[in-house]
Amino acid sequence: MSDMKIGVIGMGYVGMPLAIAFAKHYHVIGFDIDKEKIENYKNHIDPTGEVGEEVLKKTTLKFSSNEGDLHEVNFFIITVPTPINPDNTPDLSPIENATELVGKYLKRGDYIIYESTVYPGVTEDVCVPLLEEISSLKVRDDFKVGYSPERINPGDRKNTVENIIKIVSGIDREALDTIAETYEKVIKAGVHRASTIKVAESAKVVENSQRDINIAFMNELSQVFDLMGINTFEVIEAMNTKWNALGFYPGLVGGHCIGVDPYYFIYQAENLGYHSQIISTGRNINNYMPSFIVKNLIKELMKKGKNRDSNIVVYGLTFKENTPDFRNSKVIEVIKELNDYDIIPIVIDPFVENFKDSCLKFSTASFENIKSDIDVMIYAVDHDYFKKMEDKRFIDLLASEAIIFDLKNRFKKYETNRISYWSL
Repeated sequence: MSDMKIGVIGMGYVGMPLAIAFAKHYHVIGFDIDKEKIENYKNHIDPTGEVGEEVLKKTTLKFSSNEGDLHEVNFFIITVPTPINPDNTPDLSPIENATELVGKYLKRGDYIIYESTVYPGVTEDVCVPLLEEISSLKVRDDFKVGYSPERINPGDRKNTVENIIKIVSGIDREALDTIAETYEKVIKAGVHRASTIKVAESAKVVENSQRDINIAFMNELSQVFDLMGINTFEVIEAMNTKWNALGFYPGLVGGHCIGVDPYYFIYQAENLGYHSQIISTGRNINNYMPSFIVKNLIKELMKKGKNRDSNIVVYGLTFKENTPDFRNSKVIEVIKELNDYDIIPIVIDPFVENFKDSCLKFSTASFENIKSDIDVMIYAVDHDYFKKMEDKRFIDLLASEAIIFDLKNRFKKYETNRISYWSL
């Protein structure tokens, strides 16, 4: 397709960096229905923190919230979120809405590639029929479809979209070849050609389910070692001296991938009559961790003779380090659990400015203006901003008879008769 014009639908943490990368080689439109988001990008403001102001100034990418601009596109890439419902079943409405939008502008010879995480079968069994119905065209004969799972790692400036091997797939051999060649021009790490779309869809949910299960194992160990009075991180450090140790650690599992994708696999497996055991159990263990942390915190408060009015500071709110993304952050769940005990913590996170949640009670502060005499320090997210600070700056803010709840195993050496220490 020598006259290729690419349209990336969905300008979030996945779509925006991808569109920027493609714009180095192709004519690209970055489309989103969120007009405010598009205006920010046009004004070189990057709320995601993934590419930054200078890149936005230099890119040839055309940002648009005007769907009429999609008339000129012949290679559509859909990168909208695929969340879950309150009952943990897949919410396909964003991908269905994006598909309906593309269907309105679909022409003979066009390509549609899905990057949104789905369970195996969604592309061919849900999206293709929608495209055919709306466009009155037929897949294979009139247009081609493919699937290429996103592998963006938010906050990671090393493993960027161009440096991660890209899985690609197509509805037929012709589609696979064209899609692979298109991505190969952008992805320096190269592409992996999956044999079918369902294989590519499966790879995405499985790679995140695998991580979820491994972390769940460590979280279960953490709960047992807590009863035994053993530091889990010290056990893992010893275990990791063996060459085949996997290097996983206990922690809060949130975000829009690892904390969500396993439910897509579980859902489809149950539709086929199979009840997932390992994956479901892993999800349950990881979802319990905020409660486990807060229950232990309440025990420590009681031991110290402190009450719910104690000065409790939470360092970090986002679902992982070095990103402003707080979607499905389990730190928020920790705050909710604290609220259940009428505890209103102070939150410090340099990456989050305007976080609001009517269901949460908390206050915010910066590290520079936080008051001393902190009764409980919960070190939740290991941002580089915090890493660069000397430990002493944290310790000097603690009150007498303080408690450290260290989810990252940073402050173990400061455990004293005065300071109580707890970690996962």
